[in-house]
Amino acid sequence: MDRPEEIDVTFLISDLAGYTALTEAHGNLHAAEVIHRYVQLSDSILTPSVKRVERVGDELLIVADSPADAVGAAIRLRELVDQEPRFPTVRCGIHRGSTVVRGAAYFGAALNLTARVASHARAGQILCSDRVAHTAPVLPDVTYRPLGPVRFKNVPEAVQIFEVIWGPPAAGEIHVDPVCQMRVTPGSETPRLPFGSEVHYFCSFECARQFAARPEDYTLA
Repeated sequence: MDRPEEIDVTFLISDLAGYTALTEAHGNLHAAEVIHRYVQLSDSILTPSVKRVERVGDELLIVADSPADAVGAAIRLRELVDQEPRFPTVRCGIHRGSTVVRGAAYFGAALNLTARVASHARAGQILCSDRVAHTAPVLPDVTYRPLGPVRFKNVPEAVQIFEVIWGPPAAGEIHVDPVCQMRVTPGSETPRLPFGSEVHYFCSFECARQFAARPEDYTLA
């Protein structure tokens, strides 16, 4: 049996924003195809210093040798996912801390905090703790935008959170289908419906029909 060891590890947790909504809107088979492609994309970012140690549903747990390795991996994954047509986007959380490892299993507060940071991210966001932002060496075209302190459940002290920003702004206008949470780039044939003061865009006429039947289920009060 492997003996437990305490080491410093950088964790990256990523999942597909709106995956549950996508499954409900488009069915299990389509969702399974999305997961299969998502895993393929995640495999392509792995290196000797960036390893995936666990997958549960659409959530990936990746460990990296350094904060810079984790930030670079998250950016590459986001860029690859964004190139996929009719695909949800990812949200990521990164944190570094002392962790107990036993074999291929990781335990401890650092892993739990990484999960909290990831769940705090909005669709398309890469968030990290101050421990990552302050220790990652300067990466080309990467900045860390402070979002202020955040209090997480069962974490005794507030955590300073940063958003990872990189490269020039994305070209074109991107919206998120309110029904299935899939990214939508508006075009002449893109289904759209006005509701309140906004115009909502949809990946398909089926999602537009679901929204039209009960718009209050998909919009904030």
